[in-house]
Amino acid sequence: MKVIHLSTHDIAGGAARAAYRIHCALNKHGIDSHMRVLSRQTNDSNVIGGHSRTIPDRCLLFLHRRWMNYIRRNWQSGNPTFHTFGDIGAGLVDELNTSDADMLNLHWVSNLLSIKDIGRLNKPLVWTMHDMWPFCGGEHYAPDDDSARFHAGYWPSNRPTGEHGPDLNRMTWETKRKEWMGRPFTLVSPSNWLANCARKSILFANSPVHVIPYTLDLDHLWRPIAQNVARIALNLPLHKKLILAGAMGGVTDPRKGGDLLRQAISRIAASQTSDSLEIIIFGQDKPSHQDWPCPVHWLGVVSDDRILAQAYSAADVVVVSSRQDNLPNIALEAQACGTPVAAFSIGGLPDIIMHRETGWLATPFDSIELAEGILWILSDKDRHASLSASSRKKAVERYAESVIAAKYADLYLNLLAKDKLASAPDEIT
Repeated sequence: MKVIHLSTHDIAGGAARAAYRIHCALNKHGIDSHMRVLSRQTNDSNVIGGHSRTIPDRCLLFLHRRWMNYIRRNWQSGNPTFHTFGDIGAGLVDELNTSDADMLNLHWVSNLLSIKDIGRLNKPLVWTMHDMWPFCGGEHYAPDDDSARFHAGYWPSNRPTGEHGPDLNRMTWETKRKEWMGRPFTLVSPSNWLANCARKSILFANSPVHVIPYTLDLDHLWRPIAQNVARIALNLPLHKKLILAGAMGGVTDPRKGGDLLRQAISRIAASQTSDSLEIIIFGQDKPSHQDWPCPVHWLGVVSDDRILAQAYSAADVVVVSSRQDNLPNIALEAQACGTPVAAFSIGGLPDIIMHRETGWLATPFDSIELAEGILWILSDKDRHASLSASSRKKAVERYAESVIAAKYADLYLNLLAKDKLASAPDEIT
């Protein structure tokens, strides 16, 4: 069985890393897995990068981009999260449809496949959702409460008050509804939260949704390292309590809750001696102005997973202060390295953290309760050791490559069997 994974990148960004790890796990466990990406960063011979546009196609694309930028010039949104509108593809449809792949597995595909491209694919299709874009308009994250447009449809009557100009999210959603009508999708969600959102959406209300978490190489990469060894390697203090936070892009994204993290740290700093606590932040460089209440070690953008594994092992606790998140890699990776995680009980984080067993789940956006959880993890050495052991144990049980590869293999085989049965000619009786 040959599977082609479709992702804009192979390892640039959290979704791409998750997709590449799935691809690697499948290859290790007997599935002929390949990746087709727009931008390739690895040396993996099973990853192919680039576009398939002819020179005339590129000229048309240039004109199309200029026209779309003109149309969107007056568009404004009160939703600060990333938006893409699905009108650009890399010209891969014919290549994919004529390939020898038995199965296509979509991931995060902005600028790799357009909405229309996805509707034209003629092979069995699995879509691993890394955010809310597949069932929303152009938003990659959107409100998931009663005001959610993906529940009821994108109509003028329910447009958010913060949006102005052309309703690009409605236009994008309408294009998806038109181009994907009658197209069977089998969805994979890494978290129960995102799966429930997809099931409630108009676009995918009738599509099967399977929950399969991300995977990690727990044998050679994501495993505990002696804390002193990790701290020496990263030039971190040996005798401080270290709190780690971060994300691709750091903690400046409002969705990642950097302000809530700062509030929690401020409360902790006020209750501790001034020199007992320090912070590690990865994903961004040191800003020109900072007002953190205790010393911060800025690791910058970390693209080497080995350094990230050292950072997790060097920390006493990892904090995920997101307001909305699917199944954040930082929480999975930290647990695999035996580091307890404190977070708000939102999105996919309850799938990862077992409250008071592997970490702490705080009431959403209550920074006082988050601070309480961080202190609870840090304040007792024996408790911390128990949390660390439980974190590693749960990671091995849930995210091992063999576990996740088997789940994907079963899904592919079942889908191919159904597709074969559906395409077989009726027997003459």
